[in-house]
Amino acid sequence: MKESNTVLRAVRSIPIHPVVGAAPAPQATTWLARLGLGLRRYRGVMLALQWSVVVVYFGLLIVPAFMPLPDQDAHILNNLRLFAQFLFWGLWWPFVMVGTMLLGRVWCGVFCPEGALTELASRHGLGRPIARWLRWSGWPFVAFVCTTVYGQLVSVYEYPQAALLVLGGSTVAAVAVGLVYGRGARVWCRYLCPANGVFGLLAKIAPVHFRVSESLWQQGLRQSAGRHHAVNCAPLINIGHMRSASNCHACGRCAGEHGAVDLALRSPAREILTTRPGAATTGEALTLIFGVIGVATAAFSWSASRRFVRFKGLLADWLIEHDWTALLQDNAPWWLLTHYPAANDVFTWLDGLCILAWILGGGAALGLVAYAGIRLAARVLAHADLPWQKLALGLVPMAGAGVFLGLSMLTLGHLKAEGVPLVGWVGSVRAVLLGGGAAFSAYLLARLCLAQGSSLRALAACLLAWLQLLVIVAIWSGILYSR
Repeated sequence: MKESNTVLRAVRSIPIHPVVGAAPAPQATTWLARLGLGLRRYRGVMLALQWSVVVVYFGLLIVPAFMPLPDQDAHILNNLRLFAQFLFWGLWWPFVMVGTMLLGRVWCGVFCPEGALTELASRHGLGRPIARWLRWSGWPFVAFVCTTVYGQLVSVYEYPQAALLVLGGSTVAAVAVGLVYGRGARVWCRYLCPANGVFGLLAKIAPVHFRVSESLWQQGLRQSAGRHHAVNCAPLINIGHMRSASNCHACGRCAGEHGAVDLALRSPAREILTTRPGAATTGEALTLIFGVIGVATAAFSWSASRRFVRFKGLLADWLIEHDWTALLQDNAPWWLLTHYPAANDVFTWLDGLCILAWILGGGAALGLVAYAGIRLAARVLAHADLPWQKLALGLVPMAGAGVFLGLSMLTLGHLKAEGVPLVGWVGSVRAVLLGGGAAFSAYLLARLCLAQGSSLRALAACLLAWLQLLVIVAIWSGILYSR
């Protein structure tokens, strides 16, 4: 409590003066608004923090990949390989997702190593205009699916060599894009990052965001008469017209600009409920339904599924009966399929094909169910203000809860291996998280449908949308409580 009070006093002590090139910010009277201004005023501190994360990131990514397999007596606290594995997949990814749902894309703007590196590379690169192929709206979905599937095939959660390949490969690609495109911008983050689509969706329900007043922005532009400097918005946002937290990296560089931008609280439901019909894109909706809900759910389920084991066993028996044993060989390289004989963990070609079929097939099936239900609900309602793309956004809280629950299974696996007692409270916490995500989505879907009137059409559309939600909850219940 004492430490918390000290932090609050430090935040409140930040003076409210206009930053260079910005109009006064009379609205910055709350501690949250002052914190937003502090992110901009103490930019040097933020950069030092970000580059510290870069150093730690490379150390934990590279060094463990060249260490031997841990022995049976190794633990998280005395083995760097296990420690890095737990930090990346047991803490980092699950709580980055939670942080995005609570605070917006603060990870992207303040901590992300790839963001810092691609921006630095862009500052000293060729500075070419952003190519049209980079702007394709389908990249977030394609990148997310490819990274998810490939990560499962090479067991990215279990082995640092695979983590170096997947995460390191992404970092190299980010730097390469920065060296070619943009000038001091994060082109990679805006268009190609595999997590961009997920972060953009989850940030929609964050109760903390950078609020922009368009009227104050325009007033500030008129008063400055062109004498102000341009804000360096790394993710390339038109700040004066920003209505969504999806692309905002919450870095604070624009805080206080023209007195129109401040860090503020909002209802977690506000952005989705007030999204303009044309602002909800098809790419965004498909990433949510087929990517975050479909493929991600299937990727979390295969390793503990009895149906998967039965399916693979039947195929293996059929191949043996027909003397087709090539697929039963385990001679794939580790960078294509998991191959660690010393750890007794080797995938056959059949394993790889079954995992691929399970994730893509299962993800497509679940996605199609949700997609068809949402499309049908929107069609039944038949209201121009609620296209299916906007209605689909009501599933964001459920998708966020599912991603966190899936990633937290890795956390619990690490803790169980360390002998931490988990019986008695894990089931209750999971039930609360699953129920909370489902309840929030149910609320959003109801508000979206019934906002068009309390007619039978609106009620029928709401029930159809809820039905898809029940299917997702049932599947996640089976995943979580079958372990």
